[in-house]
Amino acid sequence: MKKLGWLLGLTLLSACSETKEHKEPTGDAPAPSAAAPEAAPDDKAPPSRAKAATLVGKKAPDFTLADLDGKDVSLSQFAGKTVVLEWFNPECPFVKASHGPGSLKDAAARHAQDGVVWLAINSGAAGKQGHDPAVNRDAKTKWKLAHPVLRDVDGAVGRTYGATNTPQMVVIDPNGTVVYAGAIDNSPDGEGQTPEGGTLVNYVDEALKALAAGQPVKVPTSKAYGCSVKYAS
Repeated sequence: MKKLGWLLGLTLLSACSETKEHKEPTGDAPAPSAAAPEAAPDDKAPPSRAKAATLVGKKAPDFTLADLDGKDVSLSQFAGKTVVLEWFNPECPFVKASHGPGSLKDAAARHAQDGVVWLAINSGAAGKQGHDPAVNRDAKTKWKLAHPVLRDVDGAVGRTYGATNTPQMVVIDPNGTVVYAGAIDNSPDGEGQTPEGGTLVNYVDEALKALAAGQPVKVPTSKAYGCSVKYAS
């Protein structure tokens, strides 16, 4: 009986550890680390969280990926334009929240009016959560996404960019330089709500505003939050 109770307690503890939210206090000023819950990676060798930050100030690595219709899209074809990369998983609760009431709602459409190119990248492997092309098409329709959703099935592009979470963002300036890498905002749950005791900061909006004004990005990196990217093991 004691052994059975011990095993039951261990199972409940494990389940709680997978869903526990981690929140950090946030001040009024934007902080390099966004206050947000973080999901643990689910593969054996996920990209280093620090890798994304090391790309800031460097040339964005080029890539070519197929969209949901099988059409190849390359980063290099948008040379001279501001580009936003969004790591995407339509079944991730944080992605759903961000595209529902959160900071990603209409974000791509708003910035497209200013000539910003928006590319969603799904680095989930076959059989993993959010990988199914049909699910991605449904989400694209539901959320009225006019931009492409690119399929990075082997995860090579995600690993190159150090993508650990969905949603995770990268902003690339017209010169092809990474100027921001991290979370979409500092919302504690992805729903675009003001953090307790602080001010909601949409890092991507702020970065794009700075680029349009010819100014440096004040917060070039932040801590990504959300679901782990579902890489192949």
